[in-house]
Amino acid sequence: MLFVAEPTRSTPNALQPILAGIVAALVGFTSSFAVVLTGLRAVGASPTDAASGLLVICVTQALGMIYLARRYRQPITLAWSTPGAALLAGTGAVSGGWPAAVGAFLVVGALVITTGLWPRLGTLITSIPTPLAQAMLAGVLLPLCLKPVTAFAASPGAIAPVIVVWLVLQRYSPRWAVPAAFGTAAVVITVDVAVAQRIPPASDLIPHVAFTAPDWTWQAIVGIALPLYIVTMASQNIPGVAVMKSYGYDVPWRPAMGVTGLGTMVGAPFGGHAVNLAAISAALAAAPQAHPNPERRWIAASSAGWFYLLLAACSAAVATLVSVAPAGVVETVAGLALLGTLAASLAGALKDENGRESAVLTFVIAASGIGIFGIGSAFWALVVGLVVRWVLSRGR
Repeated sequence: MLFVAEPTRSTPNALQPILAGIVAALVGFTSSFAVVLTGLRAVGASPTDAASGLLVICVTQALGMIYLARRYRQPITLAWSTPGAALLAGTGAVSGGWPAAVGAFLVVGALVITTGLWPRLGTLITSIPTPLAQAMLAGVLLPLCLKPVTAFAASPGAIAPVIVVWLVLQRYSPRWAVPAAFGTAAVVITVDVAVAQRIPPASDLIPHVAFTAPDWTWQAIVGIALPLYIVTMASQNIPGVAVMKSYGYDVPWRPAMGVTGLGTMVGAPFGGHAVNLAAISAALAAAPQAHPNPERRWIAASSAGWFYLLLAACSAAVATLVSVAPAGVVETVAGLALLGTLAASLAGALKDENGRESAVLTFVIAASGIGIFGIGSAFWALVVGLVVRWVLSRGR
């Protein structure tokens, strides 16, 4: 009896993890790069510095993914800290300007490495009540999530197509809603640039890095480094480990923290703010859809890393497109990208009925955007929330 092979089964399985990795990288990049550029510009980066930061963070997380996936044969995906970038956007410029922000990024990388080497630091972070951490994050996100509303009121003709496309895709294919919104925004920007004849020079489309000598101010360390570290750990690294655990993978904690911390420190002088374990997008490479065999899903993470290197080559063009965008268009995409995270943060903040007062107060202070002694609202929100929670728990 003649046996005939079935290529239709083997071929898709061979390509399946590669395609899953490409989708993970494409979705991760297009759904949140606008938040990264917005955050870097808010803390003092020039358009050149911000473009450099986007480039270098693509490269560092790509190399980290490729190494971890191949070394440990697990679909370990990395990402930039989207909540951290939102935190930067809400913090704004600090004493010392952009060099001080770069110094704060270096401190974050050092703290992440220390977390991997010294378990007690990780325990200290996990001891922060989850509702307060989520409330702080929600407060930081709120101003950005309001941008689509204010932008639409100011320029409905430019903003309406972006929101409509996002809403339609949110109904039929949520994963691609934000990428489709960015695609629509790109069309709006292109038309506006062509009409106004503000075509940027070709040299701006070439990827390049911009080095910034770091500076350290206590305002930047307290106002940027500590909140950025807490948000990155609480909203990215720890949930990322949990997501991987749900698919049967035990992430090697110390090597993962070492790689992401080192990547953050290497990228910081060139504008990168934080590299961490992927949380939401981790499922795209770790789920059965990536490959039926769990031992083959690491290929998806490796594929995502290689594709991120390709996306890095496009970072300058993307950053240039953002820099010439009409007012409110990019902010609208960033706000839409963060709505899901805002909803999850609010749900986590209000889940515990006994601690709602402190969580709401934390949220309100973080959303206010106030700065005291040159330190942003995120830090003060967490401090006040912890104090109020302690006082009320003692009273009860």
